[in-house]
Amino acid sequence: MCFGINKRMKGATVFIFMAAVALASAQQYTDRFDGVNVDEVIMNPRLLDAYIKCALEIGKCTAEGRELKSHIQDALENNCAHCTKIQRGWVHKVIGHLINNKPEYWQRLVDKYDPKRTYTVKYEKDLKTIKA
Repeated sequence: MCFGINKRMKGATVFIFMAAVALASAQQYTDRFDGVNVDEVIMNPRLLDAYIKCALEIGKCTAEGRELKSHIQDALENNCAHCTKIQRGWVHKVIGHLINNKPEYWQRLVDKYDPKRTYTVKYEKDLKTIKA
């Protein structure tokens, strides 16, 4: 009888652990596109322009662009809390590049996703120091 309880407890523990893992991974953005070469995108004006137009909803979106666009607001408001480690690196690199090299793009994105400058004002000083 004692053995049966241990077996049920082990089963319950495994179930709880699996549920916790599923919940934790559900809170993180998909890593499906983590293999995208961000350096290639930011150094290629045609690619960068396409992603910016997608984010601004004035151009067509690739699957990667749609995924990115769907998380911009949440990532901005929550300091990329649901980003993977790779995505956090991308964010800093891309924002640094836009601020330092493409300020017109940066301003249009801020106007769209943070028109009251609630979030970007908190981070912009640090973001301006990032060199892409």
